[in-house]
Formats: sequence, C-alpha cells, structure tokens
Amino acid sequence: MLSEADSDLITAAVARAEATTDAEIVTIVASRSDEYRDVALWIASGAMLLVPLFAALFPNLGLKLLALVHEGWSAPGEDLILGVLMIAQILVFALVFALLGTVTRRIALVPRGIRHARVRARAVLLFRVAAERRTDSRYGVLLYLSEGEHMAEIVADSGLTGKVGPEIWGKAMAAMLPHVADDRIGEGMSAAVERIGLVLAEHFPKTAADTNELPDRPISL
Repeated sequence: MLSEADSDLITAAVARAEATTDAEIVTIVASRSDEYRDVALWIASGAMLLVPLFAALFPNLGLKLLALVHEGWSAPGEDLILGVLMIAQILVFALVFALLGTVTRRIALVPRGIRHARVRARAVLLFRVAAERRTDSRYGVLLYLSEGEHMAEIVADSGLTGKVGPEIWGKAMAAMLPHVADDRIGEGMSAAVERIGLVLAEHFPKTAADTNELPDRPISL
C-alpha cells in the first residue's frame, strides 16, 4: 500500500519530530481494520427472515411460485408450503451471503459508527503491541490509518493521558485527511506527524538522556 517514497517521507517526518521530543511516534497503515464477516452473516440472516413476510404480504405471488412445484386439483399441503419456504430462505441466505463475498461490499454496507468503533479497537490493539509501555518515559503515540474504512486514529500512551486533549490530536488529523483523500498518503501522514511532533515538543521536550526506542519507519499491514 505504501510506496517506497511514501515510507521515506513518513520516516523522515518521524525522525524530525522525535529530534525535538522525548516521545516516540509509531505509524501504521492497514488495508482495513476488520473483515466484517459477521456483518455479511447478519444481513443474509435478515434477508432470509424476510421471505415469510414477503409470502404473507403477497400471497398470490406465493401461490404462483408454489404452482411450479405442485400440480393437481387439491391445494398444497402445509408440509409442502413449509418446505418451499425453507428452501426459499436457504436460497436467499446463500445468494445474499455470496453477494457480500468481498470485503469492499461489506464495508460499504456497514454504518459509519460500527466502522469507527472497529477502527478504534484495532488501533488500540496495535498500539498495545507496537508502542504501549515500550518506552521508558511512557510517551508513545500511534498514528493509525485504515484505508478500507477511510478512517484514522491517534492513540497515546499513559504518560500523555490528561496532558494532551483529543481536540489537539484532532488538529493533526485535520492536517492529514485532505492529503489522504487525494491519495497522497505519505504527505498526509507526514503532515500529521509534524503536528504531533510540535505538540510533543511543547509538553515533553528533548533531553540529553533520550534515545530512539521505537522504529521510525511506518508499518504496513
């Protein structure tokens, strides 16, 4: 996802930012934060449950469909009706589930709130793996971009909690998103890292004892 040029841009931005602060900045770019297979399951299940409702609302059409499998003077029995309904439900479930076979289609149908929650959860998980408590100062920050959902998150270590408010991180996000929207990921993340670096330098300026504890190069997932 990241070209070599984009990686170099971000790496240089992180190095410049960390030259002014004791904090560490980690950048991660992911193709997506979730597969959303459960969403496909719920949508297909909902479509399946609509089959009996459709049959009840349009009984004449239902009888015409029954005529395809039933011939004779007598009306179809309950066992046949139930059997046809069950087969129709299975077919509808399989069709809808197959149509949602690609993650791009699934993401398109997921409400924004759910997408945001999963991007945030993924960012927090990756932060715990890549940055949390891996610095002596507890001044680690993760900049996370999830391309599939078109969303980004900033997660900060415990040493920053209460010292830097979400509105401050929001300015860094605002600096990044216009570039990312134009498919200039390297420039966008570099702009965000620059803003993050200014904030960190103000609150946690560079000291002589500081060392580079985490890699500057972005991680692609």
